[in-house]
Amino acid sequence: MNTAADAASSAAGKSSVMPPETLRERLTRWRYQYWPDHWVGEILSKRWTETAIPVILLAIVVLISGRLIPNFYQPDIVAETLRQAGEIGFVVLGLALVMIVGGIDLSVGSMFALTNFAALMMMHVLKWPVAASVLGALACGAVLGAINGFLVGYLRLRAFLTTLITLIIFRSVYEILSLQYSTEIAGGLPDSEAWDFIGDGVFAGIPTSAWVYAVVAIAGHILLTRLRIGWHIMAIGGSRRSAYNSGIAVRRTVFLCYVTSGVLTAMAGTFFAARLATAGADIGVGMEVLVLTAAVLGGISLGGGRGSVTKALVGTVIVLLITNGLTTLSAPGGLNRMVLATILVTAAMIDVRWLKNRQRIISKVYVSPAYQALGPLLDCTQAKTGPFVLNNKLREVQLIGTGRIEAPEDVILDRHDNVYAGSRHGDIIRFFAPDYERMEVFAHIGGQPLGLAFDRDDNLNVCIGGMGLYRITPEQKVERVTDETNRSWHSINDDSRLRLADDLDIADDGRIFFSEATTRYEMHEWPVDGLEARGNGRIVCYDPRNGSTRTVLRGLRFPNGISIASDGQSILFAETWGCCIKRYWFEGPRTGQVEMVLDNLPGYPDNINLASDGNYWLALVGMRCPAYDLALRMPGFRRRMATRVPLDEWLFPNINTGCVLKFTEQGEVLETLWDLGGANHPMITSMREHRGHLYLGGILNNRIGKYKLENADPNFVQYDKRWGKG
Repeated sequence: MNTAADAASSAAGKSSVMPPETLRERLTRWRYQYWPDHWVGEILSKRWTETAIPVILLAIVVLISGRLIPNFYQPDIVAETLRQAGEIGFVVLGLALVMIVGGIDLSVGSMFALTNFAALMMMHVLKWPVAASVLGALACGAVLGAINGFLVGYLRLRAFLTTLITLIIFRSVYEILSLQYSTEIAGGLPDSEAWDFIGDGVFAGIPTSAWVYAVVAIAGHILLTRLRIGWHIMAIGGSRRSAYNSGIAVRRTVFLCYVTSGVLTAMAGTFFAARLATAGADIGVGMEVLVLTAAVLGGISLGGGRGSVTKALVGTVIVLLITNGLTTLSAPGGLNRMVLATILVTAAMIDVRWLKNRQRIISKVYVSPAYQALGPLLDCTQAKTGPFVLNNKLREVQLIGTGRIEAPEDVILDRHDNVYAGSRHGDIIRFFAPDYERMEVFAHIGGQPLGLAFDRDDNLNVCIGGMGLYRITPEQKVERVTDETNRSWHSINDDSRLRLADDLDIADDGRIFFSEATTRYEMHEWPVDGLEARGNGRIVCYDPRNGSTRTVLRGLRFPNGISIASDGQSILFAETWGCCIKRYWFEGPRTGQVEMVLDNLPGYPDNINLASDGNYWLALVGMRCPAYDLALRMPGFRRRMATRVPLDEWLFPNINTGCVLKFTEQGEVLETLWDLGGANHPMITSMREHRGHLYLGGILNNRIGKYKLENADPNFVQYDKRWGKG
């Protein structure tokens, strides 16, 4: 007859037997493992999808136009399309800039007409040089834009109503001037090759206006994405009040955006004037609808704060192809305007609804649980003998720093017996021996300090959630070690950035092996990764010999504790959601192999650290329960729970029982230490043996525990022994 100890060994050791998998369970596992539904949320969360959709629409419009319009792909037709796109594109760029900053400009059509008139007046009537005429037209556009900018930016008038009024005023001025000078303009054609080149010139088969537009578009892209003024524009469009509170000159920036829009509109008017030399009454009429449709269809948000030059370009080409196609097919003008209006209303509706519900939609499809079947759950309450017998040994421990430290996820001690731990405020706190009453901020790093390890030179290496791997020298200087690794080619998410580096250890040659718990979620979202149980984690290696950082092991279920094994050629690591300890060989004859060391644990393992007798201590961050084990076999249930139930009401493991166990490299559990009910230390995330005591940390605790070990080496200092100094 098996004893309770035999049962414990069977349930928590390598010999645990999984029940046979049914056909339904196998199909469920395959469906949630191989069907790429989790990619949908990842794709929708990408900003580039907002550009990809208009690009796809552009490709469809090009294909349809090529089939319906004769000679659509002929070079001369393509060149003419590029010429028009260059002219209209300037106006769309200007309007896009105003929309990104949170405004609107309905007067662009009237400004286009006035700047066209200004260029013609200077060239045809006043006989100015080409350069002076171009600069004069641009100055006219700047003045018109400044009028809008002053009214909207400095006087804080409503952009829609203000620019609607200036549209009427500018159009009235244009009609008065064009009526008076149209005859002189028509009869004073200039004899200038430079002016003709601006209007009809071609270089390398591409019109002049398209070349200039390309230069301006590149400059605009750099401005919006690489320069501080571009970030200010985005910030103001996202939240004008927040931008103002952060010290951004909101009024001046809005004013300059309207001025820039006027200059860009003037550039379009100048090219149009040089090409057609006309000041007819219908110049610019309805242009505001055309360019607004192009901007919104390209993905420029009506709500502000979102947009790019690429989106403006794509929208311009789509609208131009549609309008030119309808004209070529002899569609009546009313139909043309109706189509534009329909497109504008549809695009605006999609933009508003998507902007309002984007996060909600993504949250419903992003979380994608996988099927996971754990082994038979060990009922520790029934164990009468053996390593898993319940006790309350951790109930009576000495408390360090109660109320003076928050979230000490890991603890470590130096050779002088001082205790170090991270806090949720981004500090590394040092408590001074022998009584640990005196404390100081050893270093301020930021983020959430997690795993800690000393190297040969007594540098304290720290894993920081959301930041990567950092080092603190004995002189208390903070240095960044690495914050990115190689990106996997099949990943939609950018997994080169280290999101949640959480524990580490250092090999004899200085290589640092550390775990990244998840590549899909941020530090505060770790419960969601647990709900998924998909295998989003990995082991990463930083090599100081060449400064490289690379991923050595992927597809792990929240890897956590890391400890160099006794052979110096492998590491022991915990898979928290897998309830197991594994071993990975990074060199030697078994390089690259992974072996199960301890399977089917009764709880969720966290940090691993060396014990004085050559074995290892392991923290259990929470205990398994039958209901949650069953839920892991039901991915659909967990998905519905994630979308319909608030996070604080999710079914979740028991994290109110503290437990630490000791195990061997062969996978034998030797003893367990419990704090039943978690009176002193619930959710233990780390422990560190030092001079006969065990120091306990917990990411939800506000204290560090100190427990006296029986029969432990009173001279054991982990990293002195690790580096041969003790």
